[in-house]
Parts: sequence; C-alpha cells; structure tokens
Amino acid sequence: MKIIRDLSELKEPFHNAVVTLGNFDGVHLGHREIFRTVVRTAKQKQGTSIVCTFNPHPLKMLSPQHAPRLINTAAERERLIAASCLDALLIFPFTRELSALSPEEFVDDILLARVGMKHLIVGYDYAFGRGRSGSIEFLRQQGKEKGFTVDVFGPMQKSGHVLSSTRVRQAILSGDVEGAVGLLGRHFNLEGDVVHGDGRGHSLGFATANIVTDKELLPCSGVYAAMVRHDGQDYKAVVNIGCKPTFGEHPLTIEVHLLDFDHDLYGKKLRVYFVKRLRGEKTFADGEALIAAIRQDVDRAIQCLESVRIIEYREYLEQGSRRL
Repeated sequence: MKIIRDLSELKEPFHNAVVTLGNFDGVHLGHREIFRTVVRTAKQKQGTSIVCTFNPHPLKMLSPQHAPRLINTAAERERLIAASCLDALLIFPFTRELSALSPEEFVDDILLARVGMKHLIVGYDYAFGRGRSGSIEFLRQQGKEKGFTVDVFGPMQKSGHVLSSTRVRQAILSGDVEGAVGLLGRHFNLEGDVVHGDGRGHSLGFATANIVTDKELLPCSGVYAAMVRHDGQDYKAVVNIGCKPTFGEHPLTIEVHLLDFDHDLYGKKLRVYFVKRLRGEKTFADGEALIAAIRQDVDRAIQCLESVRIIEYREYLEQGSRRL
C-alpha cells in the first residue's frame, strides 16, 4: 500500500479512484467492512482503492476541548489500514487552510482534481467541511453534477448496538476490554518503552516493567490480565494501571508484571494486549495486604490466560492475507 502524507506528493490523479473518506479512529469492524467494499468496488471498476483521512484529528485543531482521546496512535492506524490490502492511503495534514475550504472546494480541488475520484463510499453519518456542511445529500448532488458516484455504507450493528469509535472508547474507558474485542475484531493493545520506576514492585516480590506510551486512550484504572509481546515472544502478564494509592498519590503509571520472565527489560519495547479486567484499583491497609491481593491477581490471571490466543487484525482478501 502506498502512503501519501502530503498533497504535494500527488503528482497526478489516480486511475479511476474509488475513495472512502473519514477519520477511521480505531479501525473497528465497521471501518473494516467499508475498506472491504472499497477494495471490491475498485476491482470491479478496474480502479484504485484509496482511503483518505486526516492528521491530526480535525477536532484537535478546531475544538480541542471536545477532541476525543484517539484509540490508535497515528502509526498504528497506518498499519491497521494497510492490513486491509488497499492500494493507497492519503493522510491529509489538517491545517487551518484545509479547514477553511468549503465542501465544494474540497471536492473540486482535492478529491476530483488531485485524487482523481470517480466513486465515493462513505459511512451513513459522515459529514465534512466547514460547519460539517458537506453532508451525504450534498455529496450525492455534487456527484450528479460532476460525474462521480456515491455509495453510502449503512450502520453495522453488534449485539443490537451500532458499531462506532465512540462505543469502542466507552468500552475501553470503562475497563471492558473483553467487550472491545467484539467491536475492534482484535484485542485492544498498546506499545510502550520500559523505563525505571520506583522499584517498589521488586521490593514486594513482584518485579514490574514500568512503561510509557504514546497511546492517548487507556483502560480505566485497575488490574488486568494481559498478554505481552517482547522480541516476538508472547508472555502472560498482570498489568496495573493506576496511581498506587496504598503508598500515597502518584502519577498514573502502567506497570507490567510478566509471569515466568526475569530478564532485564529497561529500554525495551513491549506491546500489551489487554484480555480481562480482574479488579478495580484499591487502597490496602498495608504492604502485606497488597502482596496477598497481588498473589490473588496472579492466580486469576494464570487461570484467565490459560487458553487465550491473542486476536490480531487480520484481513483475508483476494490479494492475500497479512498479519499485524
């Protein structure tokens, strides 16, 4: 998949471009169905399958106080979209100049003139442009006037609820990492660098790797059973997200206790796949009570992870399958 991060890289329009347009935060099951449709339609039309998106998220600039915490980092979103076997990903830098374009200018100057769009596929609730005035009805009318076709992808439902990035965020923020799997089609995960902590875990007999991450969205505070990938190997783990209230207030930390692993991890990268929330964050009377609780957490995690397989993003299209 070709990735273009600036309009200046577009030297000529794509051939018979079949385009979808959106933020695609989360790359959840609904987004994956849209991508499948784009790829399938491009094949039928002997054209080019293209995803157009923005960086940063438009609300980060236009209304920061209302901007959502993003489900994926920019690099994760690129890898997830690439796994859908599309021909190209166009990431428009979202600038003040771009935000000032009218919907008609965006269609004319970018989607038609620069991208070469012949067919557009969008979600049922999509709108863009100044004041979100670029509605579905507007796009259909523009298509009739300017010679491109528009398909609207209806809502996908899971367990009676419409799939959306908002619903994914709600699940993760509430600690329902199990429920998030059914929305994302994969385990929610994050990557982080191992840094030095206060050494308290080692003194308690449960050495932990403290990690820092670029991920904006974290599960709510608590203890989680997780699988951790390091150097291509997967390990069972207990993960604590919280502020260590038993020892006074501390900044929020992510502490990973790998089971059956005792090597030095400082400076290494770990990817944590959240499987199940074991309990909420608690304040214990003393260190002994905390140690007893951690032992219970470990026992529960071992039982929970006994037969768990990490569910990753996979697409099976005619171009082949890829593993992420």
